Amino acid sequence: MPAFYAGFGCRRGCPADHLERLLRDALAAHGLQLAQLRGIASIDLKAEEAGLQALASRLGLALTLFPSVKLHAFEPLLSHRSAAAFNHSGCWGVAESAALALAAQKKGTPRLLVPRQVGDRATVALACSR
Repeated sequence: MPAFYAGFGCRRGCPADHLERLLRDALAAHGLQLAQLRGIASIDLKAEEAGLQALASRLGLALTLFPSVKLHAFEPLLSHRSAAAFNHSGCWGVAESAALALAAQKKGTPRLLVPRQVGDRATVALACSR
């Protein structure tokens, strides 16, 4: 199984436990192992989100934050485009875009491995490089 990267979008104050449960549910639903996760990412608007910071720390992974202009470049690869997300953040989908942006930093072409999975207060998507 190749290494992959998680992108998160979340509402303000979303707890780490909720984010982790959403991630673990997505992994289980797609037969993926947490051991292959190499990083997590989001938009720089989430820099102060304690839940994202705590999840990264809990998993022993770096949290990479991208500006919306960087995430906007991945719009052609998204499985879903949200006007609400664009109006709020300047990109069409935070979770998928962040996962793709992190995967793009590695060798190869980024692709969605798991499109956005929607929880009560957050979304997660997984991407890899091929």
